[in-house]
Amino acid sequence: MQAPSFPDADFPITAYGAVGDGRTDASKAVRAAIEACHAAGGGRVVVPEGTFLTGAVHLKSYVNLHVVGTLLFSTDPADYLPIVKTRYEGLEVLNYSPFVYAYGCTDIAVTGSGTLDGQAGWDSWWGWFHQCDEDFTDLRDQSAFGVPLAERVYGPGHHLRSSFIQPYECTNVLIEAVTIVRSPFWQVHPVLCRNVTVQDVVIDSQGPNNDGVDVESCRSVVIRGCTFDAGDDCIAIKSGREADGLLINVPSEDILIENCVMRVKYGAITLGSDMTGGVRNVFVRDCSIGGPALYFGLYIKTNSVRGGFAENVYLRDITISNLLKEVVQCNFHRGEGDTGPLTPVVRNVELRDVTVGHARNALMLRGYRRSTIKNFRLVDCSFTVDLPSTVQHAALTFDNVTVNTHPITDVHQLR
Repeated sequence: MQAPSFPDADFPITAYGAVGDGRTDASKAVRAAIEACHAAGGGRVVVPEGTFLTGAVHLKSYVNLHVVGTLLFSTDPADYLPIVKTRYEGLEVLNYSPFVYAYGCTDIAVTGSGTLDGQAGWDSWWGWFHQCDEDFTDLRDQSAFGVPLAERVYGPGHHLRSSFIQPYECTNVLIEAVTIVRSPFWQVHPVLCRNVTVQDVVIDSQGPNNDGVDVESCRSVVIRGCTFDAGDDCIAIKSGREADGLLINVPSEDILIENCVMRVKYGAITLGSDMTGGVRNVFVRDCSIGGPALYFGLYIKTNSVRGGFAENVYLRDITISNLLKEVVQCNFHRGEGDTGPLTPVVRNVELRDVTVGHARNALMLRGYRRSTIKNFRLVDCSFTVDLPSTVQHAALTFDNVTVNTHPITDVHQLR
């Protein structure tokens, strides 16, 4: 890993006309400060104490957006135009800009002790959750029939929500220490990036599909010291979807997750469901997981429509307080089930030194007869659960494992 490097120069947005009263539009001032910083060879664009209203923020190479106060993002979709190249649930699209966006940049960052407030609510972005189905169906059809990106034009008149922070095809990315609230959609969403660090970030946004960090088709990623109260998966590792995923075919790989706290809502660590390009080499250690509304510890989501692979996935020294459902779910029959042309592959998954205070089940593993879940290992683990596990077409081994204080040496003892 290589941290992005920035010259020691500050460009306060107030020097370019920004007023921190929460009402005056600071978009032009933010844009001017970023342009000046980039033109000077880089540095920090500083958002000082105060509340600064803005539309889309587009970073440039060698710019560190350093937030001390609050960046308050507009709820007017027009403030996120013109449309840009982005991804929506694993599919390429021209859509409203993410709130903080960078395309093809080197050495960029969003840092500071301040807050990024998306102002999302059911009367604005979250309300689109009930209006996006037709658009998403059209986009999936365009992907399936190979419609070029130039013709996948959404934005005005449509209801596909954009991510909050999205570096796209960037190298050396740092997201550090900021707090994210009221996100419109996915919160930190690097796509096709290399060398990404997300550390000490507080995610506190529980709207629909408010995933915390979505790593999509990225390589060399560290997620460290973050706290997640998310409206969907806390950390999701993705790699494109269906026809787009096959065409672009870039996996997410070499990912370290450590010292994080994950409390809400679906999967704490999720692989998929958009993982057609595959996921490999995921290491999770020293994390605290659990809460009254958290479903899964490790959630691997795929089927024969999505396909893809997940391999070399390691969880170690994990404390799980309580889960509503399984500690691990990997079910090839979820969603569309076995109705597609692809065959998912999951192999070499290990849980070591994982302690579970309470969960509904230990495992829900359902592979296909033609593609079993291979080399799934439990080592030095202790689970307290209410119900038996479900294991079909999966090869498991156990080494010093107890369920409800009973030693487990064979998969049949889990049922």
